[in-house]
Amino acid sequence: MTVNVSLNPALVRWTGHEGLPRFDAVKDEDFAPAFDAALAAHEAEIEAIANNPEPPTFENTIVALEIAGDELSRVSALFWNKAGAHTNDLIQALEREIAPKMSRHYSKIGTNPVLFARIDALWEKREDMGLDLEAMRVLERHWKGFVKSGAKLDKPDQERLAEINERLAGLGAKFGQNVLGDEKLWALVLASEEELAGLPDFLLDSMAAAARDRGEDGKYAVTLSRSIIEPFLTFSENRELREQAFKAWIARGENGGDTDNRAIIAETLSLRAEKARLLGYENYAALKLDDTMAKTAETVNGLLMQVWEKAAARAREEEAELAKLIAAEGRNHEVMPWDWRHYAEKLRAETFSFSESELKPYLQLEKIIDACFAVAHRLFGITATEKKGIAAYHPDVRVFEIRDAQGRLVALFLGDYFARSSKRSGAWMSSFQSQHKLPLKNGATGEIPIIYNVCNFAKPAEGKPALLSLDDARTLFHEFGHALHGMLSNVTYPSVSGTGVSRDFVELPSQLYEHWLTVPEILKTYAVHYRTGAPMPEALLEKVLAARTFNSGFATVEFTSSALVDMAYHTAEATSDPKALEAATLESIGMPQSIVMRHRSPHFLHVFSGDGYSAGYYSYMWSEVLDADAFAAFEETGNPFDPEMAARLKAHIYSVGGAIDPEDAYKAFRGKLPSPDAMLAKRGLVAPIL
Repeated sequence: MTVNVSLNPALVRWTGHEGLPRFDAVKDEDFAPAFDAALAAHEAEIEAIANNPEPPTFENTIVALEIAGDELSRVSALFWNKAGAHTNDLIQALEREIAPKMSRHYSKIGTNPVLFARIDALWEKREDMGLDLEAMRVLERHWKGFVKSGAKLDKPDQERLAEINERLAGLGAKFGQNVLGDEKLWALVLASEEELAGLPDFLLDSMAAAARDRGEDGKYAVTLSRSIIEPFLTFSENRELREQAFKAWIARGENGGDTDNRAIIAETLSLRAEKARLLGYENYAALKLDDTMAKTAETVNGLLMQVWEKAAARAREEEAELAKLIAAEGRNHEVMPWDWRHYAEKLRAETFSFSESELKPYLQLEKIIDACFAVAHRLFGITATEKKGIAAYHPDVRVFEIRDAQGRLVALFLGDYFARSSKRSGAWMSSFQSQHKLPLKNGATGEIPIIYNVCNFAKPAEGKPALLSLDDARTLFHEFGHALHGMLSNVTYPSVSGTGVSRDFVELPSQLYEHWLTVPEILKTYAVHYRTGAPMPEALLEKVLAARTFNSGFATVEFTSSALVDMAYHTAEATSDPKALEAATLESIGMPQSIVMRHRSPHFLHVFSGDGYSAGYYSYMWSEVLDADAFAAFEETGNPFDPEMAARLKAHIYSVGGAIDPEDAYKAFRGKLPSPDAMLAKRGLVAPIL
């Protein structure tokens, strides 16, 4: 690899432990010149491929495209990691500049007529080239990608499409920064006994640490980090403070001023609709769903409404139970959104004789991390070993080697678990480097995956363990399921590696992995009390398992309403008032006033901070239909770690990436495609399947 003189070599030559980046050798100021150099280098590579005098072949065109842009990939991986997980004013300013610049760069490639002519020629004779299934999928992905980039449009439409993509990139970056800005600025600082009434010790510890971070020693801060706000809404006995905190939480991105996202949403939706029309699609949902398992908005809405009807009916029953508790306390108010978690927790304690605060001492972060690794070892034969003293992109980040049953290094994994003001909210998996087997220009053949998980758990006080809620523990398993999808990848081409699959299939490995958290032998082994080391009592374990579908109406209404609004936005002809469309959609489905969308539009990062899950938030539920059926395959054997089933799972789901069609992948594992019945039963919305 030839390194440009203006490019810090540490950005592109990763000489750290087993090929890890040398994070400590990279400065924020290095990124701007590095992007300029890497973009220029990639452009030169693309021109060389396009203008190759030899006739197009799979090797000199498609394989060449697969390995082009290595410097840009590395600089981008480091930068976008920093932008999401440890940002600052300089990085945010550069993000607003780089996002549209990258869009321009890829628009230029996607509309290069000479390059597309080579790809199109290969596409036309694809059946006569002797390609294997994976290579055919890679060729199809490149050809479709160019078509959707406007390769077949006339010049004025190509130019307009490039303008749209560039503007959308800038809007997405600003949207995410605005949400982070609102989260960072807001805190409710408390001190009196009345204000702290009902709050358990684990939450007080987290709130005290958050207050110290804000210069309020000796006080307690409610922040908009989910790991603090949700338990506060659950346990606080002060209804006025619950309302204040809840309204701040759902108002992120809708507070007026520089961080208000409403105008961004309106412009984003307008530009997406125009983009779809330019490319010949009825609406943006049709464009996004073209290469998914669901295929059409009608199919998506059909599934969502089937679930909605059952979920809304269950939520009405749950609300009636909560209203009884409120009345029993001598109060006369309706169940409002800031009441639901509080009284649901009381109902859980009454119904199952345990509370979240009773459970939490048994869910130590360290032990749940161990459980994640232990399940992966039993299912897939891999072993994780932490390597201390290796500098990552933040001092809290931990580095692990992942080795197979023969002791070979197959991946590096980084875990970034604690919330901080420089990190956007939520939890996610991403990669610095994806697995593949192609020979590279630097002389190497193939690369191992370097994967990371980012979470936002409340950081405990010094010397105290981090304790998780059951939802937190599920999140940890979920994101590690994504990580396994990347780390177990075994494909030839980088574009179909790991999570390079259709959007409504990508959540299958992660959601499926959550099931092993509540396998009784895993909880018995790893759910141990942080003070005594005693395992969770059998009686409590039985209650936890019995309560798995408790409050399922609420949780499903929260999710499904968000997914339906997402689809409404991207199937509407036009909307100048997204807030009105959100309200009209919720009214049309009968949204209870006591529940709010899991992600209201002004902070719906999945949909508006970039393009990832736009017209695609439904995919969590689509994948849940698959994951419920997939885990049922293990249950049918009587062994959640059945070796034959685990081998099939690895071979057909976790290791193949996008090398084969997702429907074919699932049928190779299970023998059939599922119905929603197992998912509905898992959520407790229909009777269990016997």
